[in-house]
Amino acid sequence: MTIGQLAQRAGVATSALRFYEAEGLLAGSRSAGGHRQYPRHALRRVAFIRAAQNVGLTLPQIKATLA
Repeated sequence: MTIGQLAQRAGVATSALRFYEAEGLLAGSRSAGGHRQYPRHALRRVAFIRAAQNVGLTLPQIKATLA
């Protein structure tokens, strides 16, 4: 799915997804046209990241948990 589709389904901004990717929390690939593409399981990963943030985990703690 595209970054826009993932953002809409996860209820987050595309900038948040780009940030998660830059921080190593989310991995995507690039299409031939250079657009970000994400697998279906990325939706669960974003949901986990958001839930972990809501209970007070920091991004480094979340990254360590996901590693």
